[in-house]
Amino acid sequence: MRLVVDLTRCQGYGQCAFAAPEVFRMPGDEALVYEPNPGEEQREKVLRAAASCPVRAIVLDYQTRETVAAAKTRAREVATGVERIVIVGASLAGLRAADTLRREGFTGSLTLIGDEPYEPYDRIALSKQVLTGWVPAQHTALPRSGSLDAQWRLGQPAVGLDRRNKRVLLADGEQVAFDRLLIATGVRARPWPNADEAALDGVHTVRSRDDAAGLRQRLAADPGHVLVIGAGFIGCEVASDCRELGLPVTVADRGPAPLAGALGAAIGRVAAQMQRDAGVDLRCGVSVHALEGDADGRLRRARLSDGSTLDVNVAVAALGAKRNVEWLYGSGLAAGQWGVACDAGCRAFDVNGLVTDDIFVAGDVARFPQPVYDYQFMALEHWGNAIDQAEIAAHNMISAGPDQWPHIALPVFWSTQFGTEIKSIGVPTYADEVVVAQGSTDDRRFVAAYGRRGRITAAVTFDHGMWLEFYGRLIEQAAPFPPRLRTVDQPSTRQPVPAEVRPEPSPQATVVLTGHQPSERRAVLVHGG
Repeated sequence: MRLVVDLTRCQGYGQCAFAAPEVFRMPGDEALVYEPNPGEEQREKVLRAAASCPVRAIVLDYQTRETVAAAKTRAREVATGVERIVIVGASLAGLRAADTLRREGFTGSLTLIGDEPYEPYDRIALSKQVLTGWVPAQHTALPRSGSLDAQWRLGQPAVGLDRRNKRVLLADGEQVAFDRLLIATGVRARPWPNADEAALDGVHTVRSRDDAAGLRQRLAADPGHVLVIGAGFIGCEVASDCRELGLPVTVADRGPAPLAGALGAAIGRVAAQMQRDAGVDLRCGVSVHALEGDADGRLRRARLSDGSTLDVNVAVAALGAKRNVEWLYGSGLAAGQWGVACDAGCRAFDVNGLVTDDIFVAGDVARFPQPVYDYQFMALEHWGNAIDQAEIAAHNMISAGPDQWPHIALPVFWSTQFGTEIKSIGVPTYADEVVVAQGSTDDRRFVAAYGRRGRITAAVTFDHGMWLEFYGRLIEQAAPFPPRLRTVDQPSTRQPVPAEVRPEPSPQATVVLTGHQPSERRAVLVHGG
């Protein structure tokens, strides 16, 4: 059987760890890790764990008779004229969209196209369970809702899109026709910028199943000192894995603190102390200038911007991600470095800002407006966002206009590192101040509320996840900041401090308008380097 835990919903009650301890583990107060592909001998325990979960966060790969009956009923209501749906991107968002289409009654042709040869798998497990050796990389396949009737085109990357003739162009020269198209191509790891250095034996990234399997093999061989370049969520999780395995690890990041790009430096300094307490050699305000190898092409040394050197034979480049949009260049869609622009119903925009009715976007590659944050366009690399958008896009693809749904949920994400569960709701970087509203940063068990111009915009919890939904309601209500609440475990002083959010650079683009008649005006998007 297969399972996945929606850690967006999980609140750390731990009932699953009691019911099925061989499958679910809690290394800290709220941090949860699990075996996504347990053996059949664990089925009864897992079913008991799913039933005992107070927030119903455990998703299994079975479909009830009631769900099948509902799908058959829904099939009579599906919008007419949609016989062929193609999903480009066979990962979490693509699979969830396919499941939703069948569950809502779509009975036509359904094709999933993926550039990897594997069926959809859970990337969340790669930087957690796989690297520590608890779960093999091949055991991370995602659960499905019953038998999914679909054509799978795995190991066949899409290389182009012919919008006029409604065809997806594949690398092998084949063309796949569609009535509706879902773009769910996600992101890939940003490689080390020097190609020769990136090719050294011992330099790794963590994004794909093969990446995780290769790095796991290297860590299991007791490599000595490990260098992690970048202190975002992936970099911090890799460092946590190294310390769990007893490996010495250095984390180098040019920012003022780990996670500063996502949470701001004020809370990032709490994460910094957590790492140092765990034995991580954390170096902030420092970048890696060069990676050096020996005559056989094996990594041996790293040179840092402060003039120091490190003797290492494993380096993990955790430099963020690049959205997989190159195959859309020339298609006329609004696709660029920040993703594919779409409306709140997941319908893609073309370069003129017009909404397309037959092309939808979901997951990490989507760039969409969020009404809570002044309708700014956002691109999120979060598990929960991929799930929500995929279900909304699938529903809207086969629904008439009045029945379509908007994607307006607040962003939620989590990270498990150093035995601590870090969760966030809202957008912490859309803030100028932060205050510890509950708990204690010294104990690393607290809620930090973020504010901008006098209203709450986000909340981050360290092992305090049960409060996330409460603060989410405050954000939606535009509650005043700092929060004036009477809650448990309030600190004696609640004085806001600057969040120290690092502003992101604005994307640059050149738009050329041609033609003299209104009907002839077209925007041409010129992609820079």
